[in-house]
Amino acid sequence: MTRVKKGVNALKARKNVLRRTKGFRHGRSTKERQATEAIFHAGTSAFAHRKDKKGDARKLWNVKISYAAKELGTSYSKLMGGLKKKGVLLDRKILATLIEENPEIFKKVAELVK
Repeated sequence: MTRVKKGVNALKARKNVLRRTKGFRHGRSTKERQATEAIFHAGTSAFAHRKDKKGDARKLWNVKISYAAKELGTSYSKLMGGLKKKGVLLDRKILATLIEENPEIFKKVAELVK
């Protein structure tokens, strides 16, 4: 069997690992073993935080809706409960964008509840 020298492939893999850890602190950006470990942990955090981002967005929408509802003289829970009872199928994301872009339309939606 012929001899296979794998220096090119090893260098390519090492370069890719170190490229992904650019900007990390201490040995995690320069040492291959520490860099692979850092990439692994960064990946798990990135996966979890992609899921958290959805919840963070929803919390922000709730705060915007609550603030706008208070300005119109009602509470968040009464507004959302009233919308549900009336059968209005607007979700929190749409309500938050209405508050930002078309506050007049949001006032009409809120009047529907009262």
